[in-house]
Amino acid sequence: MLALAGWFLVNRVTQGVVTAAQESSLIEANEALSGVEDQMRALGYDYASSDAIDQIARQAISAGESSGRYHVKVMTATGTLQAPGFDGQAVSDELVAAAVEQPGLVHSTPCQVHLRSGQVSPGLAVASTVSGGGLDRFAIFLVFDFADDAKTLATVQTGVALSGGVMLLGIGLVSYFVARQTLAPVRLARKAAERLAAGELTQLMPVRGTDDLAQLAVSMNHMANQLQQRIRQLEQLSRVQQRFVSDVSHELRTPLATVRMAADLLYDRRSALPAADQRPVELLNHELNRFQALLADLLEISRFDAGAASLVRETTDLHQLITEEIEALADLTASTGSQIVLSGDDQAIASIDPRRIARLVRNLLSNAIEHGEGRPIDIILADDDQVVAFAVRDHGVGFSLEQGRQLFNRFWRSDPARARHIGGTGLGLSISQEDVRLHQGWIHAWGRPAQGAQFRVVLPRDADCVVTYSPIPLVPTDAFKPEEDES
Repeated sequence: MLALAGWFLVNRVTQGVVTAAQESSLIEANEALSGVEDQMRALGYDYASSDAIDQIARQAISAGESSGRYHVKVMTATGTLQAPGFDGQAVSDELVAAAVEQPGLVHSTPCQVHLRSGQVSPGLAVASTVSGGGLDRFAIFLVFDFADDAKTLATVQTGVALSGGVMLLGIGLVSYFVARQTLAPVRLARKAAERLAAGELTQLMPVRGTDDLAQLAVSMNHMANQLQQRIRQLEQLSRVQQRFVSDVSHELRTPLATVRMAADLLYDRRSALPAADQRPVELLNHELNRFQALLADLLEISRFDAGAASLVRETTDLHQLITEEIEALADLTASTGSQIVLSGDDQAIASIDPRRIARLVRNLLSNAIEHGEGRPIDIILADDDQVVAFAVRDHGVGFSLEQGRQLFNRFWRSDPARARHIGGTGLGLSISQEDVRLHQGWIHAWGRPAQGAQFRVVLPRDADCVVTYSPIPLVPTDAFKPEEDES
């Protein structure tokens, strides 16, 4: 807007100055021509000698030089007279022809005047044919230069440019300070929201004034206080729950041991019992096994919650460990019809806690057998200098994206009403995740309904390694095979 206003102002001023200069030049030219005609009339019609005409021409040239406004050139019957500063290039052939063809009229045209200093200035060329009323006529040319007017315009343009620059700088500074004062509370609100998102609930927003931004600060501070109170309540509830689970788990160990001894005695002697009593003894033994597994898982969870879980690292061949767990589940896989196939590296040595990783493998295999619907189960093993990884892939029911977000939650089951062959506690995947975290590794799950699932575990080769990648992709290569391949 400033540039447009400046251009408009300079354009209007330029037009005014040029128009005024041309009008004043034409007035001055008419006066000079009238003076020459008056002198010619004073000589009479028949007595105007060439010397007298030359004298009048010299007077016209001298008058132009003395005014400093224009230079004169006179073409008489005897020759041509012109001022020393006259620029012949300023007079075009068209102007000369117009003056000859239409005598007695004043003709003018804008032109460019070459000054003695070597500069070029805008100007005006005027031409006419002058006579005293007789038969003698001569052409007279006047060239006006607008050098002073051009300097005035240059001064105006410089002034407008400087004024526009100063105004632009002033407007910019004012806008900056106004925006800064306006956006400062908004910036404080944004930073406060970021602190709230990061969990820093003790740093509140300063409240200044009574405007809407001040009310926003009050609302955010109130929200932070409410969140802090809610978090404290949840933390207290979580501690109570953890303590309850820990206490109950420990208190149940003693009576469970007694019941376990009695149940084992009955189970060992069930053949001597009547046929009607053997089935209840078998059910009692089965349910006690489940209860004992649940109690062991609860005790393990309580150790994780209390931060008492620790690693006992040993140099272990992960291939051998997985093979042993497959053999331990041979009866279960035979009963369900599943077949476990181990592929990949024949040896994968790493410094791990074999008890925890064996439990992790057992949990993942049990989960795959439970949901594999009797189809083959694939285990892929890979390692390199930094990490060891394995993936357990089943081709059973799979799970949806929403279910995948809850896989590692405690006591969560994808379908509680579904018949279970193994009778898990619902804590296996949660404990597996904690075991992997203790090793500073990764555990991820992929699944699609009716396409099965794959659990991938990546562990550092030793305590000094850091897991930043996986040699096994999370999505299995056979995940999206065309349907015609299955037929």
